[in-house]
Amino acid sequence: MGLHFTEYDLRIAAYAWIVDDHDRVLLSWSNGEGRFDAAWSLPGGGIDFDEAIRDGLVREVREETGYDVEVGEFVLDHFFTRRRPGEKPFRAQRFVYLARIVGGELGTLEVGGSTDYAAWVPLAEVTAQPARAEIVDVALAAHLERSGA
Repeated sequence: MGLHFTEYDLRIAAYAWIVDDHDRVLLSWSNGEGRFDAAWSLPGGGIDFDEAIRDGLVREVREETGYDVEVGEFVLDHFFTRRRPGEKPFRAQRFVYLARIVGGELGTLEVGGSTDYAAWVPLAEVTAQPARAEIVDVALAAHLERSGA
């Protein structure tokens, strides 16, 4: 039997899948803040308690990449759980949306956060990146399935 929702901590996060006209995807480099290994991730992150998911995604993308986005179609949801001795079990629920850049310019605006910088990475080179967060691979697989590749 599973855990009741009062028996674990929950983090809700949203991420953007943004591909430009040159078949490059926008990724952010996360330093992990000592909680995870540094790795490429999708722009996005934790949704604040009083924030709608799409609003939080717009905020997160702006902080991490410098771009203003319009959130589009929902792509997928994905979760992982973690249990560490002496800690309350943890569930991360992650939502991925298509997004389109509508303003801004590339440059991380976040101060003291987990993102060091963002960059455009050719789709064909994403899996060659040695350090990738799982959400990148999950979103890439969904993209390839949708595009019939």
